[in-house]
Amino acid sequence: MADLTAHAPRTVDEIRTQYADLTRRKRLYGGVLLALFIALMVAGFRTADDRNAGSFADGYQRIFDYPAEVLSEAAEKAAELPGHMVHFFPALIETLNIAGAATLLGAIFGILLSLLSTRGMAPWPALIPLFRRIMDICRAIPEIVIALVLIFLLGGGPVPAMIAIAVHTAGALGKLFSEVNENASLKPVEGLSSTGASWAQRMWLGVIPQVGPNYVSYALLRFEINIRASAILGFVGAGGIGYELKNSMSWGQGKYDEAAAIFVLLFATIVVVDQISGSVRDRLTHGNRKGASA
Repeated sequence: MADLTAHAPRTVDEIRTQYADLTRRKRLYGGVLLALFIALMVAGFRTADDRNAGSFADGYQRIFDYPAEVLSEAAEKAAELPGHMVHFFPALIETLNIAGAATLLGAIFGILLSLLSTRGMAPWPALIPLFRRIMDICRAIPEIVIALVLIFLLGGGPVPAMIAIAVHTAGALGKLFSEVNENASLKPVEGLSSTGASWAQRMWLGVIPQVGPNYVSYALLRFEINIRASAILGFVGAGGIGYELKNSMSWGQGKYDEAAAIFVLLFATIVVVDQISGSVRDRLTHGNRKGASA
């Protein structure tokens, strides 16, 4: 029988030397990767600057000119900002509706895809790679690309934006949910299976109660991201407050006060949603622990 300890370190000095060698090797690899990354960044910047006739090198000195113009005009028309915020509030509600509906649909399909692609839970184990590739595809295609295709097919409006964000959300949440599923106990599933429960009943009664808080936590985090995404998609005609922001910025001077009001609305909304969802996530993930310690 082979001696498994033949090559193991026998003294503290040998262990210390082996650990020091491993640390130096990691630092060396990290330094090489960092140098390579910096070299690629510098080379890419120089190439882009040359193709743009040096506009990057000449333009960075004026990087704050546009924000200064927006802020100066907003300060001159500060009295009109509350009226602008009230005027654009319905567009903000539309953006929140897009993000909320997309998050809900994406979470539903993400849960289904995650359960179908988790070992020990999937009803068709042979199709696990297929469902995982579907999630990869949903994550790989940017929302704006999906939205542009859907706008070409369906026309402008909130529906293409909602579908585009929902597709990307399903892939992103499906990946996160599947990792959560890996840590769930399969004993309830096996017990339900022994009683003749269907696959849906086993997942609903045996898995969802274990992973539900984590699902909600990730979905709330994704909702914050989707608010920003829905605002960005407004620039391509998908409606919401992003569309109003694009129009205000396109008009140039004379409309910068409206753009400033939209920025304030969007910033305040993201901060409020972040605080609320952060509090809810903290309760979901640590509430039981705090209650037990109390």
